[in-house]
Amino acid sequence: MTRKMTFNWHLRQLMATRGMFQTSDLVPLLAERGVHLSREQVYRLVTSPPQRLNVEVFVALCDILACTPNDLIEPVAATQQDRKDTAVGETGSAGIGDLRPVRARIVKPATPDGESN
Repeated sequence: MTRKMTFNWHLRQLMATRGMFQTSDLVPLLAERGVHLSREQVYRLVTSPPQRLNVEVFVALCDILACTPNDLIEPVAATQQDRKDTAVGETGSAGIGDLRPVRARIVKPATPDGESN
């Protein structure tokens, strides 16, 4: 088994507890702290977990929301099974990604006198 680390991003929940319900509310507050992001960038930051995050942006968010980094990011350890290919016909729980097409077998229909062509 391999262990993969992921995280839960709580920016939207923290904004809601502070009475900020629009993503554009963050734009002027970030600008006051020297972080200039477009409305679209702020929208993506609020609505989906970032893959990369600038430290200045992270510190500014903590200052705006009066929170700690642990309040924004919750580390989560997700365990994954190592992938093992199973042969056709073996029992096992197959995910949708493990499904493979089955080769079609074409059989000529029999003629009325019972013979095949």
